[in-house]
Amino acid sequence: MDIKKLQGYWFAGYKDALLTAEKLYETKRYHHALFFGHLALEKLLKAVVVKKTKTHATPTHDLRILIKESGIDLPQDYTENIKNINAFNIRARYDDIKLAFYKLATKKYTQIWFSKIKEICLWLEKKI
Repeated sequence: MDIKKLQGYWFAGYKDALLTAEKLYETKRYHHALFFGHLALEKLLKAVVVKKTKTHATPTHDLRILIKESGIDLPQDYTENIKNINAFNIRARYDDIKLAFYKLATKKYTQIWFSKIKEICLWLEKKI
């Protein structure tokens, strides 16, 4: 297994998901922007896990599991934010929950949370 290649795969996926989230935000697809923001964090965390463990990351969408697996100590406010961001994966994915999330994901709400996602991403990028 080529660790650098695997890490690069996840990092490239992170960059693509973050760009997609930004474009979705620009086009006012707020609930989808938050979903892709979660996906960007997930892929970046998998790149960090690969770097730290020299093996594949656990196949999960749960950011808390990936953080634990990475061995990184997040600042407390990031840990609290991750609890909320983690839910964006489910809320944007399933139709019965999606409608409520669609209503919740206003421009202001999305701006606040997308800003937090990007801040955490920038902090995590320094770990690679």
